[in-house]
Amino acid sequence: MVAFPDNERCDIAGRYEPEGAENHEETEAKSKDATKPPSRCIVWRNVILMFLLHTGALYAIILIPKAHPFTWIWSYTCFIVTALGITAGAHRLWSHRSYRAKLPLRIFLAVANSMAFQNDIFEWSRDHRAHHKYSETDADPHNAVRGFFFAHIGWLFVRKHKDVIEKGKRLDVSDLLADPVVVFQRKYYRTSVVVMCFLLPTLVPWYFWGESIWISYFLASILRYTISLNVTWLVNSAAHMYGNRPYDRNINPRENRFVTFGAIGEGFHNFHHTFPFDYSASEFGLRWNPTTCFIDLMCWLGLAGNRKKATPEMIKARKLRTGDGSV
Repeated sequence: MVAFPDNERCDIAGRYEPEGAENHEETEAKSKDATKPPSRCIVWRNVILMFLLHTGALYAIILIPKAHPFTWIWSYTCFIVTALGITAGAHRLWSHRSYRAKLPLRIFLAVANSMAFQNDIFEWSRDHRAHHKYSETDADPHNAVRGFFFAHIGWLFVRKHKDVIEKGKRLDVSDLLADPVVVFQRKYYRTSVVVMCFLLPTLVPWYFWGESIWISYFLASILRYTISLNVTWLVNSAAHMYGNRPYDRNINPRENRFVTFGAIGEGFHNFHHTFPFDYSASEFGLRWNPTTCFIDLMCWLGLAGNRKKATPEMIKARKLRTGDGSV
């Protein structure tokens, strides 16, 4: 995702405006054009790159039968590591502080997050906190009210709404800046992405079992990366539109089993937005929740602790008060 330059902004309709360029004549002109369909601040670089990425992923599918079985296993392993870098790392640990992780685990999750290539931990966590605090408003980076396409991928194709910038600056991110792992990863993010997202996944199959570098690159890097992106985006789109709301019928996020399966436990979204502090992001513990299994394993190994959990009494009371009556 492209950062929003300080000297550029979009108005509420999404139009581009240089800072300080507005004058009386322009204001008058805008009022006359108010009925015209709004233009968008399209980030064409992102549009082109995403088109090429998805085209490469489609091409990679035809290479699957030609790949060594170990390459399939390796690609899926990289997908799981990629997912944990987001779910257990940027999301549940750094965005919500739903559990604590010791230094070795934080380093692993930061490395996995670089393999995910979805912005560095600081930016991902800051935007996610804005998503929760200002959910389904113009200050939400991927506001689902603007439609499935926008919530899924379209938000990357346009400049951030000015409310995302302005209200995002009010968020307390001091805890992120106080974590040396977060600061280090942010400083060397580009290098870490090249190594972890592209070089390592490609070179391992080529070096260890003689896989074609071409097949290795398209399967373990391009296809794996594209799938991981879309799985994450489905939490922003499908899980905000399709499913039931047993915990809070007054908010858009839903319980979506399809997303839960693909996003290794992140589809219990009505629960998560109702109880964002819960480390499991679900009422059901380990059920369909590999991320919770991973965190529990890390706690058993002594690498994590202080897991926060909504109590059964708290959950039951909330269901009765604001739930939609579904299970």
